[in-house]
Amino acid sequence: MPRILVTNDDGYFSPGIEALADALQSLGDVIVVAPHTEASAVGHALTLRRPLRVEKIRQDVFSVDGTPTDCVNIAIDEIMPEPPVLVVSGINKGLNVGDDVTYSGTVAGAFEAALLGYPGIAVSLERGGGDSNYEPAAEIAAQIAALVLQKGLPFRTFLNINVPRGEIRGLRTTVQAKRNHITKVAQRMDPRHRPYFWIEEAQDDWEADPRSDHQAIVDRFISVTPIQPDMTDHSAVDLVDALMRNARVAPSR
Repeated sequence: MPRILVTNDDGYFSPGIEALADALQSLGDVIVVAPHTEASAVGHALTLRRPLRVEKIRQDVFSVDGTPTDCVNIAIDEIMPEPPVLVVSGINKGLNVGDDVTYSGTVAGAFEAALLGYPGIAVSLERGGGDSNYEPAAEIAAQIAALVLQKGLPFRTFLNINVPRGEIRGLRTTVQAKRNHITKVAQRMDPRHRPYFWIEEAQDDWEADPRSDHQAIVDRFISVTPIQPDMTDHSAVDLVDALMRNARVAPSR
């Protein structure tokens, strides 16, 4: 049976990762390696300045006191007897669309898989009131995972899947949405009258784009966005090349 690595940023105890791991069981041997505590919004952070501890929670479930990126590396190098054929990260409690993919630990788990040469999938569910039902998103993730296992993905490409809560009208292949992002920082005082700060929910003004992941969710469609680690703006290479012709750099000695 193929080995599938499952991780997330909400922690090994999250109901989202449990639903995802259960849904993937029919596709292969599933091993869960996830953060010991919630690691949301850590992005693609890698822990380099302190030791990392691994704890076996139960059969095929391990926790790491680090980031999702740490989890993927430790799982592949130290825990799994053979490399995975697929890495699936999620199910995140909340969407990861548009620019949010740069902050998301969930997306980072699949991102790291792509960097290491393994197919990756990130799965997120729209947040709602009360307890979330992760089973529909888990079933969708398992269906797409089966297709990826059968057909493959381009090298260093991973899929970012976002699932609307409640009614689902279908599925769309999408691009990342763009927005005007305003971060709100609130200053408060502690009991000793020292200031501290909270970074609060941002104000977002989304650019209209019928192809975007954000618009797909608004229209109640599952969004599937192919993403690659290459962040080069290829359309600007010629422009920058022309600019650099005017640069004067003295030879080093």
